[in-house]
Amino acid sequence: MEQFRLPQIPMPKLELPQSIQDVLQEADEKLAHRPKLLKLFKNTFPNTLETTTKLLDDGTTFVITGDIPAMWLRDSVEQVVHYIPFAKNDPALQRILSGLIKRHFQYILIDPYANAFNESANDWHWNTTDETDMSPWVWERKFEIDSLCFSVRLAYLYWKETGLTDVFDANFKKALLTIVELFKTEQHHFEKSPYRFTRNNGIPTDSLRNKGLGMPVNYTGMIWSGFRSSDDACDFHYNIPGNMFAVVALRQMQEFAEWIFRDMKLLAELKELEAEVDHGIQLYGIYRHPEFGPIYAYETDGYGNYCLMDDAGTPGLMSIPYLGYVSADDPIYQNTRRFALSKENPFYYEGKVAKGIGSPHTPPNYIWHMALSMQGITAETPEEKLQMIDMLEATDADTGFMHEGFHADNPHEFTRKWFAWSNSLFSQLVYQAMKAGIL
Repeated sequence: MEQFRLPQIPMPKLELPQSIQDVLQEADEKLAHRPKLLKLFKNTFPNTLETTTKLLDDGTTFVITGDIPAMWLRDSVEQVVHYIPFAKNDPALQRILSGLIKRHFQYILIDPYANAFNESANDWHWNTTDETDMSPWVWERKFEIDSLCFSVRLAYLYWKETGLTDVFDANFKKALLTIVELFKTEQHHFEKSPYRFTRNNGIPTDSLRNKGLGMPVNYTGMIWSGFRSSDDACDFHYNIPGNMFAVVALRQMQEFAEWIFRDMKLLAELKELEAEVDHGIQLYGIYRHPEFGPIYAYETDGYGNYCLMDDAGTPGLMSIPYLGYVSADDPIYQNTRRFALSKENPFYYEGKVAKGIGSPHTPPNYIWHMALSMQGITAETPEEKLQMIDMLEATDADTGFMHEGFHADNPHEFTRKWFAWSNSLFSQLVYQAMKAGIL
């Protein structure tokens, strides 16, 4: 058996924290004039808590991605990030979020190269043909630089919102040091890295070429990544949005080092590493496009080869300001955004009912709801935000939820009926517009 999918196992339904119930009541008032949008919001905003979250006896929290019974580091953060602004005065929500942070950093200490984990050491795996150094805790071991960055993001945003420091224990610091060492190792992947990954399932994007090492790269100061946020193999292994996210994570880790751990040696090490990665982005990650001017590439190998595209997943080029690397008015980002939303991007599609960014992870002409949500969240004008909300509302295939990809001509053709990350990102956009008074 190559691929191992478990039967759907229902998660115990949590009682919604009071602050989340309050948001739903607020929506009843502010979205009453748009009944379908109100229904979508009330379905999607609590979806992670209602269907994918489990409080464990050890004080941690396990969050499955939805239709796959494993926890992705990346997905689980984005599934809950829209709850963080309500955590300051809600102990029940604090328990959920702090428990998730603790479980993240436990997993990083088990295997910092893994992207998805099991609830227990049950030896369940996404695919039984993987040739890599597996653990019984690991569901999948595709190294994606963004996975570790999302763990840092979760802890940082929670700390900034609540002021609570109980998650910053010895395990947390040990995991931070593990992240730093991995980043430094993967700056010199071919010389120093122990990581290899191949999967014998006949799908090229599920394996790394060159006997699991990946294609050759030049030293740039950036951090090598095996796979993208879509879980597809990189073409060129310096993923630019992933390295931008690493710069942001390193800045956040500097605040941990300075204000939580009072470790000036670690602070200096983090500053040096941040400068190296950022210099690599600026020197190797910008492509002079004949139509759009200087844009950020999606990937490069440091030898002058570039992958010019954007993918619907986060981190992607569209999400650069969302992650905090530059602001939305940054000139190169603006050029990049225009490129990503044009037919020069090979994964931008226009159809009878929608237009937007898809992914090589799904069939041609499939637009991702997450891409439309991210386009709305990073939009500078109310008009573009509303346009995205209208398009999302019109393409739910009358299910009351968001999906992964849907056909640009027919939203009733879609992938992933239960995809909590997509629901969370959509509800984040709607709440943002609701609070801004533009809905």
